Amino acid sequence: MKKVCENWRNAFPLENVGDHLFPEFEKRASAAATEIFRVKTAVEAREIVANMVKFTNAKKIVTVNSPLQQATGINEELHSMGISVYTELTDITEHAESADIGISTVEFGIAESGSVCMDGYAFESRLVSMLPPIHVVFMNSKNVVLGITEAFEVISKVYDNGYISFITGPSRTSDIERVLTIGVHGPNRFVLIAIDEEVSGGAL
Repeated sequence: MKKVCENWRNAFPLENVGDHLFPEFEKRASAAATEIFRVKTAVEAREIVANMVKFTNAKKIVTVNSPLQQATGINEELHSMGISVYTELTDITEHAESADIGISTVEFGIAESGSVCMDGYAFESRLVSMLPPIHVVFMNSKNVVLGITEAFEVISKVYDNGYISFITGPSRTSDIERVLTIGVHGPNRFVLIAIDEEVSGGAL
């Protein structure tokens, strides 16, 4: 899968980054309607997703693999539950629009705004994050920078070409008569699972 950067953590600043910023990030992200779960291990993250699938009665899920996502074992768990899981580009392209949940990974959070940064170079990453009504992301809880300035400093170190997006809560608009509507241009639920456990490989 294409990525703007294979190891984002190498670009993080020496200061103004770390899990001590997570409480501020959590406060601001929650204010933007992000649903946040912080867990110690990847296994706990798998249980949260499995319970969400049961509660929403989801039948079809599209997901892009990453080291953190793979550490949760969520694909295997969903298969054992009889859920249709699509991970390849051609399958995601075909099924993303009708999927119940999209699962991906974000590179880091921004304490100042409660936003997350997603490496969306791969087309499948963009489909998974935009088309299903529920978007679930995994993030290492240590990957939080202080502010927008630090976020762009990180990006400036790694970006050559590709696609990067900032996500702040579920899709929303108030274009029509200034009435706030959730989920018009994308997911109506944005769920972030922050994992304390270190996972080797990739951007984590």
